[in-house]
Formats: sequence, C-alpha cells, structure tokens
Amino acid sequence: MQEAGVPQRVTRLAPSPTGALHLGNARTFLINWAMARRSGWRVLLRVEDLDGPRVKAGADRGAIEDLRWLGMDWDEGPVYQATDLGPYQAALDRLLAQRLIYPCPASRKEIEASLSAPHRGDHEVWYPGIHRPRSDAEWARVAEMAADRGLLSEDAWAWRVVIPDEEVEVVDGFAESVRVDVQAAVGDFVVASKAGLPAYQLAVVVDDARQGVTDVVRGDDLLEATARQRWLYRFLGWEDRLPDYVHVPLVVGEDGRRLAKRHGDTRVAFFRERGVSAERVIGLVAWWSGFLDEREVMSAEEFAGGFALDRLPRGAVTCTQEDVAWLLDGC
Repeated sequence: MQEAGVPQRVTRLAPSPTGALHLGNARTFLINWAMARRSGWRVLLRVEDLDGPRVKAGADRGAIEDLRWLGMDWDEGPVYQATDLGPYQAALDRLLAQRLIYPCPASRKEIEASLSAPHRGDHEVWYPGIHRPRSDAEWARVAEMAADRGLLSEDAWAWRVVIPDEEVEVVDGFAESVRVDVQAAVGDFVVASKAGLPAYQLAVVVDDARQGVTDVVRGDDLLEATARQRWLYRFLGWEDRLPDYVHVPLVVGEDGRRLAKRHGDTRVAFFRERGVSAERVIGLVAWWSGFLDEREVMSAEEFAGGFALDRLPRGAVTCTQEDVAWLLDGC
C-alpha cells in the first residue's frame, strides 16, 4: 500500500489499437494492474495510437471494453497520444538543437542493399548511418530543412537519432539485467516517421516522462528496446525521470512463437462473445502466472490479492489447445 508522505507511484496500461487484445496481452495487463493495486500505484490508461495506417477503427474501444470486462480499472484516462503532437515536436526540437537528429530518405530496401548482412532482427535492419551529417555545413542544411518542412510533417524523410557506439545497461525488476550496444544492434534508429508521426521509442519516453510514470510493466520482447529509450532519456535531460521496469515473459503458441493469428483465435473478445466468463479467463492467466496449481475460475480482485512477482515463471508460457478447450468448456 501507499506510504503516507511518499509521492504516489504511477503506472500505465497502454493498449495499441492496431489489433484486438489476445490472451497474452490480457496476462501482461492483468499482471501490471495487479502490481499497481497491491502497491497503491496510480493507474493511467493510455491509448498508443500513433502507428498510422496500422491503427484499426474501433480497436481502441474494443481494448477498453476487454479491460473493463476482465475487471480492471484505472484512475485517469483514456488519454490518446494522437490528440496532441506538441510534446513530441518539442522533444524533437530539443534533440535537433543538440545536433542529435537528422533526416533520412533511405527506404528499407535501400538500407538492405548497402549491407552484406542486413537482417539484425525480424522487423528491423541495422542502419549504417549513410545519411548522418559529418560536418557543420551538413548540420546547417539539416537545420534549414527542419525550418522549411518541420519535424512532424508527411514527407519522404524520416528522422533518426545519433547513437554513440557504447553499451548501456538495462536494469530490470524481474528479467535479468542486460547490456546493449544500440549502435551495434540497430544503428541510428527512427524517432519520427515519414508519415509525420513520432515513432514509438520517442513517444513512449515523452509520454512516460510528462505523465509522471514511475513503473513500467510490459512484455520482455521490449527489454532490449529499453536501451534505446534510455538514450533518449539521457539526450532529453530526463534521466531523473527514468521509470523502474519490469519485463515479464510472453505467452507463446505451441510452436514457441509469439501468440498470433496463426495459433487460432485467442482474442479476449472471441471468448467473451462465446459466453466464457471473465473469471475463467483470469483463472487461466493466474495458472499461467504461477500461483494456482490447476486452472480454476478467479476474479480480478482475487488475482490482484494473490499475485506475487517472485512466483511468476521465468520462461515463456505456452497457450495450449487444452487451455483453449478449458476456457470454452465453461460456456
């Protein structure tokens, strides 16, 4: 519980309306919510809707309905990122003034063509810095371009951040701490897209810092990405606002891959529409989270009361056909 005289800590539930919540998302959100309610944190609901054409109409409402149906609540929100781009513009201006961002017209295909071993991950290629300014004159042209076109405008240029070639340590409250050389892993990464929108890495830092978020609970697929965010906190002069992180293992399919459509319909809404109770879904999540010996129904309040981070399995959790059958047996 919250101690008297101690500033209240803040966390956020941050669904992205690029698709429906599935059982893996539900587990992470429930863990986050349970930690908040057990510890007296304030909960902010933030809809992260800056992913341009991937945002699906109505997905925000669907996510909010799913969270409420599962029994979660929040103290503020929902707030939408796309409502006001001003804070991201201000952060970009601050980075530009330090010569830390520059425009880049290169496409993924062009970047891959310049590399002998292009693929550094499933979704990204390493950027070799081919458009990074190397002289005062080149930086002067960058400033002129920013003044003429703006930093957040639809254009043929994205904006990348200059990343030093050194490691940063990511300290985590659950996962093992890691040291990441962001330059070696992805190079100068994008902070504003060609669509005229702030990229995830920038937006999440700006929002967490300005909204007073002190505790971030999310999937461990974002553990190494936290190193990128640490650089942005440093560049923006916000290291004193760096939140505490807890990265929890993902739910995967029986093939060991991240839960997705290929594993069948695991959307929360799918089970809700078929008459499965929220307590049954929560009971499965509780079993996956290490404090039930077998699957059994449980309320959100019971989940929050019984959850303990130190009992959470260290590895990925598999959603099996037996799990899905158990949920549907309750209809």
